[in-house]
Amino acid sequence: MSDPDCGQAMLLQAEFDGELDAAQSVALAAHRETCARCREDWAALAATRAALTADATYHAAPAALRRSLEARLGAASPPTPRRAWRLPWRELASFGVGAALAASLVLAVRPANDGGVVAALVDDHVRSLQPGHLTDVISTDRHTVKPWFDGKLDFAPPVKDLAAQGYPLVGGRLDYLGGRPVAALAYQHGKHPINLFIWPERAGAEAPVDTARNGYNVLHWSADGMSLWAVSDLEQDELAEFERDWRAAP
Repeated sequence: MSDPDCGQAMLLQAEFDGELDAAQSVALAAHRETCARCREDWAALAATRAALTADATYHAAPAALRRSLEARLGAASPPTPRRAWRLPWRELASFGVGAALAASLVLAVRPANDGGVVAALVDDHVRSLQPGHLTDVISTDRHTVKPWFDGKLDFAPPVKDLAAQGYPLVGGRLDYLGGRPVAALAYQHGKHPINLFIWPERAGAEAPVDTARNGYNVLHWSADGMSLWAVSDLEQDELAEFERDWRAAP
């Protein structure tokens, strides 16, 4: 357990926004491993981002409301840096959420298809590549990995053995996306790790949809009531082969 005021609140927000360099991100990730408060605050930030991006539509603010909000925001005096640093994290979080909601009224709420989910998945993939972060359970046996999730999730993720196809299972872990815990399966293809994120989805089966971010390829499909997202530095055609092998495997 960390001190309630561990002094990392501002850095945690900066890391979440992608504003730290690689060395700072690694150091802060190591700190979170031993700081329950920072892990809780990270989850709160992820839930806030998801609430602001998921299933949102554009609604322009009326001119009168916009002028009123701009006047109030312009007149507000932000706390001094010294005072802000000493504020409890939940007060800072409340202030940040309020400012974000006000900005969404003035500017617009971003739609769900703007890449917010892809950005979060790629961020989680990159964090998992840090030493000791890829798996919570290490095993090449799906009959070991699948039951490991029992009691940790409110769904049973499908776990498949793709070693014969060249994508051996490495293990699995719990992750946190869109305001809820999800399953993350780790596979390997040569020297290339693959993260497969899984959570329930109400929609039926969909054709694969691929995209890329920061040099990483992302492939999304859904099947059997699950939404599946594969993230890797593999070439897109190799990631597509992984998806086809996954669908074909029992």
